[in-house]
Amino acid sequence: MTAAVGARPARAAPSAARLRAWGRGAVGAVILVAIILQAGAAPFVRGLAAVSVPSVVAALLLTAAATAAAAWRWRILAGRLGLALTWPQAVSAYYRSQFLNTVLPGGVVGDVHRAVSHGRSVSQVAQASRAVVAERTAGQVVQIGLAVMVLVALGMSAYAPAVGIVLLAVVVACAGVVVAAAVSTRARDVVHRELDAVRTAFGTVGTVAKVVVASLVVVAGHVATFVVACLAVGVDAPPQRLAAVALIAVLAASIPFNIGGWGPREGAAAWAFTSAGLGAATGLAASTAFGVLAMIAVAPGAAVAAASAFHRRRATRAAAVEESS
Repeated sequence: MTAAVGARPARAAPSAARLRAWGRGAVGAVILVAIILQAGAAPFVRGLAAVSVPSVVAALLLTAAATAAAAWRWRILAGRLGLALTWPQAVSAYYRSQFLNTVLPGGVVGDVHRAVSHGRSVSQVAQASRAVVAERTAGQVVQIGLAVMVLVALGMSAYAPAVGIVLLAVVVACAGVVVAAAVSTRARDVVHRELDAVRTAFGTVGTVAKVVVASLVVVAGHVATFVVACLAVGVDAPPQRLAAVALIAVLAASIPFNIGGWGPREGAAAWAFTSAGLGAATGLAASTAFGVLAMIAVAPGAAVAAASAFHRRRATRAAAVEESS
């Protein structure tokens, strides 16, 4: 009886995580449906029709570079936390996580799977989860900082509200952590423990520099892919304006309230393109083309996921045969 009771939380945790992911996906679906009802299907059809072989090849190459940089960032921080992670493991697992993030709601399921899978392989799930959280958080911080610097340098004051909203959300989240730590001893202990892990992960100037460089390559790869999508749909605008709208759209794509990456990205693209004088319909078409290119570019992750499932099934059968004998 005791074992059964103890097993319930273990089963409940994944269920709660799945429920949160589906909830975030539902929010993204509502946003996307609202945009379609407002703008109609024509911009989306235009974006789909714009996808071509050259744009797909470009997206595959750019995503490969971004994935390699992200895997390098992950390896750096995992190593700092004492976790073994080979280069092939990091690249293949990152492709798989991107694929899962693209096809599953919420936009974070692949990262959760990557953390748990790596953690089980080294028997340190909690530490592996910290490495993934640190890696993704570092990427977001660099992305936001880069967006602010580029938009300020270009004098794109019209986009200040969008970046301001993101920064406000970050400040509110940090304030929530501080308040929780102040009113709860348990929360305070958790915060101290996690801050110690952060200090360990980013403990040297060299580590921070490598993580920043890797993150810049990742952002550049995604922004360049969005620019490819813009060119595919025939957007005629100066390079700096394309860079600005691409930064806004890519930043919005990282918001974890989406369905396979769709939702906030389209809304942000429509608004950014309107602010740049390019039209909301053009922004939706470019965002659609980007979404399709992104899905194709992470397709290698599907092969990795299939191979992982096959190996797990084979291992389970082998264990069952061994038990029966």
